[in-house]
Amino acid sequence: MAEKKEGESLAGLIGKNTELSGKEKLSVVWRLSVPAILAQITSIIMQYIDAAMVGGLGASASASIGVVSTSTWLLGGLCSALSVGFSVQTAHRIGAGDERSARDVVKNALMAAVVFSLALMAAGVFISGHLPGWLGAEKAIWRDASGYFFIYAVSLPAVQLNGLAGSMLQCSGDMKTPGLLNACMCGEDVVFNMIFISRFGVTGAAIGTALAQAVTAALMLWRLCFGSPALRMRKGEPWKPEKQIFLRALRIGLPIGFENIALCGAQIASTRIIAPLGSVAIAANSFAVTVESLCYMPGYGIGTAATTLVGQSMGAGNRKLAKNFANLSVLLGCAVMTAGGVLMFFLCPVIFSLLTPDPQVSELGVHVLRIELFAEPLYAASIVSSGALRGAGDSLVPSILNLVSMWGVRLTISVILVGRIGLSGAWIAMAVELCVRGILLFTRLQRGKWLGGDRNGIQDRDLWMDAGS
Repeated sequence: MAEKKEGESLAGLIGKNTELSGKEKLSVVWRLSVPAILAQITSIIMQYIDAAMVGGLGASASASIGVVSTSTWLLGGLCSALSVGFSVQTAHRIGAGDERSARDVVKNALMAAVVFSLALMAAGVFISGHLPGWLGAEKAIWRDASGYFFIYAVSLPAVQLNGLAGSMLQCSGDMKTPGLLNACMCGEDVVFNMIFISRFGVTGAAIGTALAQAVTAALMLWRLCFGSPALRMRKGEPWKPEKQIFLRALRIGLPIGFENIALCGAQIASTRIIAPLGSVAIAANSFAVTVESLCYMPGYGIGTAATTLVGQSMGAGNRKLAKNFANLSVLLGCAVMTAGGVLMFFLCPVIFSLLTPDPQVSELGVHVLRIELFAEPLYAASIVSSGALRGAGDSLVPSILNLVSMWGVRLTISVILVGRIGLSGAWIAMAVELCVRGILLFTRLQRGKWLGGDRNGIQDRDLWMDAGS
């Protein structure tokens, strides 16, 4: 009942004609951001759990996960692109007051998610045995790395359905359910890891996480299909595949998918650059990425809230409110991530000591992480700006800006510096690139071209309503 009232109040607040005060707008942004932030943090806690439990097995075990981590991000990013392509449409239609049409989007999305994730799973299983060698990893860790990636690939349908259902709920205004279920997933991950890591080592960590994802996906789907006030399935509502929904999802999601391929491809290339530095460097890099994620995941939570607020505002035809929500979200994201970066600068030695008993890995990880923490404010601007732009259906240009930044700045500087100063060079390159990315995406947001009509064909509600008729 509480979730129903919250969803209704959000749609009503966005759809009303009276001007909202700055305090009201900030309150809405904060109210939606907190559950989304908690959901993102819980996903990071799962990574901490895996890293800590595997870290006790030694640097080689940590390196076997670290060397394939960017490849798992690539597959996860493609799943996320599909979710965004459909969930943005859901936000627009709820904002326009057409819940029936929003449910049609959900049904089409679920069908697409099953087919797409099975195809990704097959591809991942096929390459799992060869991947560590392609990435230049030491032969000693090939077996564990391949096993970890294989299990992750098998779990992709659960990952996809979990992410899609959670994204749909968030875009309907229900931020609490995904946050609560993801928090429970952390507990499940601990229990399953305790059972399987002691028996299967590194592969056991993948099994534990996969099972936690599967349980949470089932619960998230139940909430979406049977418990959501706006999106639950109704008896007597016919359903059939709709070409326009798939085309709009493709127009929004395809640039994001290509962006994820290119960004993760650049990260994989970066891993390939780092791999010859040895297991200590690979493990330190992996742990540093995991620790740093605690700083940036709140930004992704606020970005998720921005997608919902901007999407529903655009669906309601209130472009001025959409711009206001976007700016307030960026401001909040920068404040939260800057504070997190300052705290992490001082706390990271303690966190590393909990994740790995290896002093060499810990010392190097702390050193490189502190280099990157200075980029947190502009990194926040890039994350939240991107979320707001996606809420308006503007995905092509932001994707291009991300690619230019990643390939033109990070990889170029990494190639120059890693051979000279080791792992620190890669993290200097990362810090510089994140600042450039933040400036580019925030500039895109402030120029406001995304407010004047959707280049992906879904922003104006009259357009999609005519297409569906």
